[in-house]
Amino acid sequence: MSLLVVGLSHRSAPVSILERAALSADAQIKLLQDTVAAEPAAEAAVLATCNRIELYADVDKFHAGVAELSTLLAQHSGVGLDELTPYLYVHYEDRAVHHLFSVACGLDSMVVGEGQILGQIKDSLAKAQELHSAGRLLNDLFQQALRVGKRAHSETGIDRAGQSLVTFGLEQLSASAGTTVEDWARGKKALVIGAGSMSSLAAATLARVGVAEIVVANRTHDRAERLAALLVEQYGQGLPDGTDVKARAVPMDSAPAELTRADVVVSCTGATGIVLTAEEVAGAVEGRTGQPVAFEEAGAAEGHGRTAAKAPAARANADGGDVRQTPLPPTSVGTDEGCPLDMAAVQGGFSVLGEAAVAGMDAATLEQHASWAAGSAVDRREAARRSPEADAELITALAATVATVGRIPERRKPEPVVEVPRPAPVLWLLDLAMPRDIDAAVHRLAGVRLVDIESLAEASATASDQRTPSAGPMAADVDQVRRIVSDEVAAFGAAQRAAHITPTVVALRTMAADVVASEIARLEGRLPGLDDKHRSEITQTVRRVVEKLLHAPTVRVKQLAAEPGGAGYADALRTLFDLDQETVASVSRAEDSTEKNRGPR
Repeated sequence: MSLLVVGLSHRSAPVSILERAALSADAQIKLLQDTVAAEPAAEAAVLATCNRIELYADVDKFHAGVAELSTLLAQHSGVGLDELTPYLYVHYEDRAVHHLFSVACGLDSMVVGEGQILGQIKDSLAKAQELHSAGRLLNDLFQQALRVGKRAHSETGIDRAGQSLVTFGLEQLSASAGTTVEDWARGKKALVIGAGSMSSLAAATLARVGVAEIVVANRTHDRAERLAALLVEQYGQGLPDGTDVKARAVPMDSAPAELTRADVVVSCTGATGIVLTAEEVAGAVEGRTGQPVAFEEAGAAEGHGRTAAKAPAARANADGGDVRQTPLPPTSVGTDEGCPLDMAAVQGGFSVLGEAAVAGMDAATLEQHASWAAGSAVDRREAARRSPEADAELITALAATVATVGRIPERRKPEPVVEVPRPAPVLWLLDLAMPRDIDAAVHRLAGVRLVDIESLAEASATASDQRTPSAGPMAADVDQVRRIVSDEVAAFGAAQRAAHITPTVVALRTMAADVVASEIARLEGRLPGLDDKHRSEITQTVRRVVEKLLHAPTVRVKQLAAEPGGAGYADALRTLFDLDQETVASVSRAEDSTEKNRGPR
């Protein structure tokens, strides 16, 4: 059996795909159950966070395993396999181990070095153990990943870069205000929607940076009350700067009303739909300012913009009617009868709006295509009238104009677009949920600043592009963590290869013990008068002889099996000693059964 991981993350897929592929808690359970029920997989675990969905499995066939795991991910995520496949990545055996260890150390996170992933890996293992889908391999793998992650944080300075996604999001909000998180947050009232691990981290972070009040809204009110009580216990007695933090819990249906009082909102729930609509956010801002709230889009509908939120793709014309993008005709090669463009000659494919299809075409052909797209046929010979003779006439006319006015007439330039200043936000929103909790149309609301997973991914990518390999201590810490990961992957591989031969060694020792017992019984039949003292001495002597004969070969075979390519030594041992394959397999099944029945640790 071999380790296989199939998944997608912020590094391989756009946030829009990640959002659609996000798995609910029930979907994760069903995915695990269906994976271990599938033929190629014996064990399975799911690692699902706000920016990654990964399925780990112990499989006996690589190609069949990839096909099965990919299909299952598509089925349970609701994204079609054809659409999902381009964004999937696959890691196998040592590369799969290297990937999980890198994830555990925060090297693959949106914010490099963040430590929250360790809690998510722990939860993933606990879920697999609870469902008995994790056997020896995945138990060992995930537990070792947790140890490697802790080692990276304790032995290196990766924590200097390892801010949480919460902190990163708050920094993006405060940066738009041109100040630090502490100065921005001081004295603000915060609403935290959700009471899970991410929401709890957000609430604690807000308390530490100096907000005056935190309101926790959650569907399970008891959990919201526990989180609020914990905040009061830890931060209600005053922070180092002398401020106190107030905290209280409210039902989830009170969240829209609390928006009017809040300055900053952090939302991270497990909901599959929108928790805060654009209308609710607009209503909250209107309640705070007493003014209608508009969408910041040129030509947006009149009024406070709530209607526009329902159709963000539409643009309003001067009369207030919706002007929608006119659909372009299909541009697939060879299927559009009468199309004047040579589609097969277009390089690089087509964009959504067709720019690539017309790039580099001469004006006559462009005009011809425009007329064709509008539904009217144009004879190519009519369009060709603009070549040299027509151009010569235009040049002659232009020369005459120059002779008359003394200059070439300028084309009128379009009037510069006057950008309307964006009003200062009165409500700051941080959406850390996947799929999103807050309607994306909120981005266009005046007086609101929304940071979500998509904008965090863009900010993270920008920061990564600006960071050089020699960027001081951080780069050195990352390099050190990478060395730790490489060492730990080698050690884990050696341990797994050594463990692979253990059932064979156990079967060999079991066979040797059976031979000793059989020979002692045979000796007692031939020497019925043998007293207990002599019988015991003879038995111990035979056992010591067998033990000494087996010691060196079994120790050496474990050492050899731990080396790369050492898997064949188990087969050699079985062949040399004529071991029963079923006996070896029964030992393996017993070990796997023990691991799968072990509860969460």
